[in-house]
Amino acid sequence: MSNLTTAPVCLECDTEVALPAEAELGDILSCRGCGQEHEVVEVTPIRLELAPEVEEDWGE
Repeated sequence: MSNLTTAPVCLECDTEVALPAEAELGDILSCRGCGQEHEVVEVTPIRLELAPEVEEDWGE
């Protein structure tokens, strides 16, 4: 049995994004088609937005 639920689609290329059953708010998921990263912004129902780009000063 798979640990994936119904997958949302990539906001860039419309490929299904693999969604783990235990997905949580803030998780970053990558599209297997184009590599675009998405952030989980709602869990029920699942909603993705494009993940923010890494900024130069992150972690400083």
